[in-house]
Amino acid sequence: MGIGVLCGLLAGAMWGIVFVAPAYLAAFTPLQLTVGRYLAYGAIALVLLGPRLRTLLASLSRTDLYALVRHALAGNLVYYVLLAYGVQYAGVAPTSLIVGMVPLVVTLLGRHDHGAVPLRRMLAPLLLVAVGIACINIDTFMHAPPDASGIAIAGGVLCATGALLCWSWYALDNARYLKNNPRFGSGEWSALYGLATGVLSLLLAPFAFWDAGGPVAGERDWTVFWACNALLALGASVIGNHFWNVASRRVPVTLTGQLILFETLFALLYGCIYRGAGPRPLELAAIALLIAGVAWSVRLHGAVGNDKIISPGAELH
Repeated sequence: MGIGVLCGLLAGAMWGIVFVAPAYLAAFTPLQLTVGRYLAYGAIALVLLGPRLRTLLASLSRTDLYALVRHALAGNLVYYVLLAYGVQYAGVAPTSLIVGMVPLVVTLLGRHDHGAVPLRRMLAPLLLVAVGIACINIDTFMHAPPDASGIAIAGGVLCATGALLCWSWYALDNARYLKNNPRFGSGEWSALYGLATGVLSLLLAPFAFWDAGGPVAGERDWTVFWACNALLALGASVIGNHFWNVASRRVPVTLTGQLILFETLFALLYGCIYRGAGPRPLELAAIALLIAGVAWSVRLHGAVGNDKIISPGAELH
């Protein structure tokens, strides 16, 4: 399980970058950012699969194809469009905060899964997480720009909430599917997942790039756009998803939800670097509370593991 926790941390470090990219590439629409990133992801996945592609595709059942499509939509395309809108309208911090509530939602939804710690024992670490999230909320609205539009911020918050719901459902469904289908290696599933997302992105590309004009068209640097999306595809999608698939197989579903907090912590760190300022007192308090909540949750799940109650996927590798 220790390797699973480490892989969850590394996945969070990769994924945290995606919260900064929409702010850095603000001249592009969220749909353009999403399609660009996942076209690059699909191309990389195609190269990685290489000579194994035909064999792997032949081994896929209709159930596998359905899983790949629904995960590509919920975990990638719809999720990232909503996240990008959240970042561009509400900011990096509130969006990462809202998506950071995934552990609470996943823990509640996965409380009956095999290997889960009873919810009553999870209340204390979850309370720490909730207080940490509240600290980020308070800090965000205390430091909102004076000219910020309330409607835009509200729309961004709603989009971030939609991203939260997408990711919560994806995290549970993906973890359960991997545990029930050990014939797929973590790297293979990640590559197939990327290929499915790339195919869907190709279908969306005409809608994303049909109108490249608009008031900020002159500010768009397409070289930077494709370079950033290639880096996001390689780092966050290929490497990050591979680490996450390893983590999903090695830890219980409820702990999987807690590990998603690493994404929030790294997003806050990268956001501070991007704005050129260190974390404020409430942000520091939130980081400390979130780390404490995750560490406590890991300890509780470790105690369950010592009692021989382990997740079905923990013994695959």
